[in-house]
Amino acid sequence: MPVLDTPFAQLHLIRQPEQQNEPLQAFDAADEYLLNHLAEQNLPKGSRVLVLNDSFGALAISLVGSMHVTSSSDSFLAIKALGKNLTRHQCAFDAVTVIAASQPLIGPFDCVLVKVPKTLALLEEQLIRLQGQLAPGAQVIAGAMIKHLPRAAGDLLERFIGPVQASLAVKKARLLSATVEDKEPFTSPYPTRYRLDEPAIELINHANVFCREGLDIGTRAFLPHLPKNLGAARVADLGCGNGVLAIASALSNPDAHYTLVDESFMAVQSARENWQAALGDREVVVRADDGLAGQAPQSLDVVLCNPPFHQQQVVGDFLAWRMFNQARDALVVGGALYIVGNRHLGYHSKLAKLFRGVEQVAATPKFVILKARK
Repeated sequence: MPVLDTPFAQLHLIRQPEQQNEPLQAFDAADEYLLNHLAEQNLPKGSRVLVLNDSFGALAISLVGSMHVTSSSDSFLAIKALGKNLTRHQCAFDAVTVIAASQPLIGPFDCVLVKVPKTLALLEEQLIRLQGQLAPGAQVIAGAMIKHLPRAAGDLLERFIGPVQASLAVKKARLLSATVEDKEPFTSPYPTRYRLDEPAIELINHANVFCREGLDIGTRAFLPHLPKNLGAARVADLGCGNGVLAIASALSNPDAHYTLVDESFMAVQSARENWQAALGDREVVVRADDGLAGQAPQSLDVVLCNPPFHQQQVVGDFLAWRMFNQARDALVVGGALYIVGNRHLGYHSKLAKLFRGVEQVAATPKFVILKARK
């Protein structure tokens, strides 16, 4: 297992979700660069450091014992990894203050370490939320692998924090150091909103929600083919995003019981607000989780899913395959998983290995809607 070796600590870290023969390590050269750079700044012991978007705990755990560390992420899996890696290194879980990205920050912070996220809207929202949370003379340092570092990231730092100095490249990573300036107060542009005609609802989308400016084309293809006449079925929207699939289904199935799950805290916040706006006080469970890992076996009749094909910057079908397995375990015998997917991903053959029957419900030139029965 690769070792993260910096002036602060030597760490053996695991990713989440875990898989056998894991081909990817739980840190990158940008993590190393951030920590090595911070060590050169000679921050006083006990300084308050905020870590944003720490994928698996590399930054936060390295600083335990040296600094008072707060870690904020929009990923349930990232926070789960932080907890597991703290335990692996004999640290108490409360050695790091953990704040979901959907919750307000509590400063002031002497230093902010930022791993630049894939979604720049999330970075924009996080930088806006730093208003009033920085101590005098605070440092804000962002890092990323160069191939994942758009120019717009530096523009956002300059707009919301102050002048930016880009570092030299080290191991294909780069840092952006922002000098804090007094700024006029900013109002966040998030959440965004858009309306649908069918069903006739308005959807709220917090900063890190997938397709926050409008309905994604996969979901648009899926909506007309959601199952009808579900009676009192127990239905889960797996990877719910802003909750549109569950809400549309619930409007057509007034007696069904719904659970909405996503690993993004901002998605869960959006889904909860959208459910209440569309369905009022109708009973629902909305939670951030590792998919259906926390769902009791054989406790669902229907699962709806528009599966992701990436985790952060890593593209692949590992998460989708895992979600299909979780759905199978959570469904009763005779229950069904409904999914939408790009034709080229070949989900039909994957589902056929897990379920006793797979049928194509509908298709467009780009997408297929499949029903897999347990």
